[in-house]
Amino acid sequence: MTHSPAADGAASLRVTSARGRWTLLATVLGSSVVLLGSTVTNVALPHIGDDFGADLAVLQWTVNAYMLTLAGLILLGGSLGDRFGRRRIFVVGIVWFATASLLCGLAPDATTLIAARALQGAGGALLTPGSLAIIEASFHPDDRPRAIGLWSGFGGIGAALGPFLGGWLVDGPGWRWTFLLSIVPALLCVPVALRHVPESVGTPPKDAVVAAGAEVRRRLGFDVPGAVLGALALALATYALTEARHGGLVAVIAAVGGVVAGATFLIVERRSADPMIPPAIFSSRQFTAVNLITLCVYAGTGGFFFLTALQLQIVVGYSALAAGAAMLPNTLLMLLFSSGSGVLAQRLGPRIPLTIGPLVCGAGMLMMLRVGPGASYLTDILPALLVMGAGMVVMVAPLTVTLLSSVSASNAGLASGINNAAARAAGLVAVAALPLLVGMGPDAYRSDAAFDTSFSRAMPLCAGLVAIGASIAFGMLQQTAAASHRPHGRTHGWLMEPPLVSRFAHHQTLD
Repeated sequence: MTHSPAADGAASLRVTSARGRWTLLATVLGSSVVLLGSTVTNVALPHIGDDFGADLAVLQWTVNAYMLTLAGLILLGGSLGDRFGRRRIFVVGIVWFATASLLCGLAPDATTLIAARALQGAGGALLTPGSLAIIEASFHPDDRPRAIGLWSGFGGIGAALGPFLGGWLVDGPGWRWTFLLSIVPALLCVPVALRHVPESVGTPPKDAVVAAGAEVRRRLGFDVPGAVLGALALALATYALTEARHGGLVAVIAAVGGVVAGATFLIVERRSADPMIPPAIFSSRQFTAVNLITLCVYAGTGGFFFLTALQLQIVVGYSALAAGAAMLPNTLLMLLFSSGSGVLAQRLGPRIPLTIGPLVCGAGMLMMLRVGPGASYLTDILPALLVMGAGMVVMVAPLTVTLLSSVSASNAGLASGINNAAARAAGLVAVAALPLLVGMGPDAYRSDAAFDTSFSRAMPLCAGLVAIGASIAFGMLQQTAAASHRPHGRTHGWLMEPPLVSRFAHHQTLD
């Protein structure tokens, strides 16, 4: 990003200072609770279904209600932070998320749990954009790369422990504690943020309207109609896909409503003075290609990890703890080697890694076809997860590097926010659609034979999705190396968090 001299003068925190360390702690804790909300839940799903006597649709909505509001509102959350103060919205998001987590943990029935999960996602949409935006706005330019690296590293450790910790809690005090767990870092984060994190807001440049295709319109406004229509389109499409197996008029109406809401969203964005997703930013072929690749690969990997956590427990017979621990090697590979992968992508250009990476992921997905009743961890499960992890190492960091190099520096925050929303939405649709496409019945997760059959049908579909992403990369991306942008994105297991910084190029720090 580019900054005005005044802004950089105000952004003066140093990593070695006490206030700088406290600010980093607050941002790490904040982003960690959102990651925990994403990573600890999958291993708890069979136990949630058993306790509530629920069908597969309830398990899908337990995941999707969270992803729906997070994906649909995340850009609006960034705009609210720019307008009203990033620390303020960050703290509101933390408190909101913790309250929703408490409601999840105390939910007396499945309907209440799903509603609380939706509230959790809304809280995450408020605090997630502010986490990195606070670092960008608060730290001295010389210290920003180090601060972002520390934030990424510590956040990655938290994400790596998520499935393992979730499994331990499910097998110990129970699945409700996977939600109550988020309250602890939230309680620590709020006083630290209020005491130590400097407040900042976004200030638009004086020339609010600039050339289309090079820059997008910059105003300190936010697009509420666009946010509502985008979330509504996602919600109706997800509902239609989840309920389609039952047939009926309601699912058809939801599908039609989703199409209408999506079309209206596009019209509103074209006409809005403050569009949430300015159409001009898609004038970059590279940016458009990256987002198409993101949709494909995160649909494939989102479906993969959702179903694999269930397969290991329902079919292989693992406990929740063992299932969470089984997937640790994939995350560890990401933590150890993603940084080098980003550097390599800068030297080689994006086409090679973003073609090879998804294809390697697809190979790992197909290797999971060997994982059935009596599967060996060392000879069946581990090799597949290692291949999957290797593919994600090759793919995820270069995807972020290519994203940032495809737009001007002042549009980096907006571009990464759009890409993050695309990744969330892709996973959301995959979790809703895959069970329908493979004929997974409402009670399939109660039968190891039925679930194993559906899983065997789903893995080639997931592999096909990532292969489509690879073909888009090969056909649309330039081979030239990324010129000037350093990879600021963080890679946490299967969940990529691109830099959700301010939508505006200038910062103002408040007393």
